[in-house]
Amino acid sequence: MGTRRFLVYGRVQGVGFRWFVWREAERLGLGGFVRNLRDGSVEVIAAGPPQALEALEHILGLGPAQSRVERVESSEVPHELMIPNDFDIR
Repeated sequence: MGTRRFLVYGRVQGVGFRWFVWREAERLGLGGFVRNLRDGSVEVIAAGPPQALEALEHILGLGPAQSRVERVESSEVPHELMIPNDFDIR
């Protein structure tokens, strides 16, 4: 099990991006959450098997049809952070 923080930049707010992430994270069996940030990016905190996290990172780079992803930044999350077992939209 691992935990990753993804920051997604580009045209990712107002295009159904959070719902897209929620659906894909649920399909991959990940826990965590997705939320819009004030700077126009989207933050994704996800926990699960390394292969599922890699798949999510790839999917984030594609985004839904209405989005335009410029870049995805990935970093590790401290194990002390409480991550929901389900995946939430915040």
